[in-house]
Amino acid sequence: MNPMKYPILSLLVIASSLSSCKPQKKEELKEKEAIYSGNPVFPGWYADPEGIIFDDEFWIYPTFSDDYGAIDNSTDLTKQQLELQKNTINPQYLKQTFLDAFSSKDLVNWEKHSRVLDIKDVSWAAYSIWAPSIIKANDKYYLFFGANDIQSNEEMGGIGVAIADSPEGPFVDALGKPLINSFHNGAQPIDQFVFKDDDGKHYMYYGGWRHCNIVQLGDDLLDLVPFEDGETYKEVTPDKYVEGPFVFKRNDKYYFMWSEGSWGGPDYSVAYAIGDSPFGPFERIGKVLQQDPKIATGAGHHSVINIPDTDEYYIVYHRRPLGTTNGNHRETCIDEMTFDENGFINPVKMTNEGVKKKVLKENF
Repeated sequence: MNPMKYPILSLLVIASSLSSCKPQKKEELKEKEAIYSGNPVFPGWYADPEGIIFDDEFWIYPTFSDDYGAIDNSTDLTKQQLELQKNTINPQYLKQTFLDAFSSKDLVNWEKHSRVLDIKDVSWAAYSIWAPSIIKANDKYYLFFGANDIQSNEEMGGIGVAIADSPEGPFVDALGKPLINSFHNGAQPIDQFVFKDDDGKHYMYYGGWRHCNIVQLGDDLLDLVPFEDGETYKEVTPDKYVEGPFVFKRNDKYYFMWSEGSWGGPDYSVAYAIGDSPFGPFERIGKVLQQDPKIATGAGHHSVINIPDTDEYYIVYHRRPLGTTNGNHRETCIDEMTFDENGFINPVKMTNEGVKKKVLKENF
């Protein structure tokens, strides 16, 4: 086109080109430049992750689920532990004899801390080291864990507690025996979660086999204190509960979350209920996390991280990649968790992107 012949048309073309190149809004640029954690957040087959913040740093303590790359069988077992391993109902559980931890200052870059807990430091534990729950108290770090997947009160195992001076361990068995070593109210002693209420009291929710109990921990977190009515184990099982309890408090309401469905199947999912006290009763609301045929299956056994002094929440959970049917091939992921205007949890959208980079404290 000859611009001298069609001057008006040429000006319109130039104006249109300039308008298409107008600067983007700051919000749009920030979104494009944002760095995300990605899902899974770190490599390996890890399940039942507990996410928590210690000293402006994010930590995740998961269950080791299966070998991923090099196999490490370095732990030496005692005669007692070898004898206890004969009780296992699943040979896969014999691999699950330790716990790793992961830390990050920004939710994007994660450092692995290998074997923060190992059965060599827990004389009564032999396999199925599951579902860690950690809390800081008395200037120490208390790591609660399940061991030996007991099927009856005649077997050795249950819920133990180990202590360390730092979140990376090493954690050492504090009691020389389980804290809870038998069934109460039908609850298998696994899947423990420790919750500190606003009054400073520490409670532990736990239980498999579709039953959940609450117990009160003593000041040293190493014993159980009976409630005012003399009971030690109170059942608080909500509707359709299976396992993996987690509790947090928001706006004076207690949110009780758990996993339901089969842990090894695609329908594993997370549901929740709400109550007015740590003892309930808890009214079931519904599911908030479940499989997405475009992303992953078997999404469950989670924890929740709340950024201090904000209403920002993350859900940390495991899920199974598409294309695998191996129940132990589970990956640790993080996604946002939000609430509606009535305080109900919005359905969680699983993503491959994960969450945006988040630094709690800048280093100057």
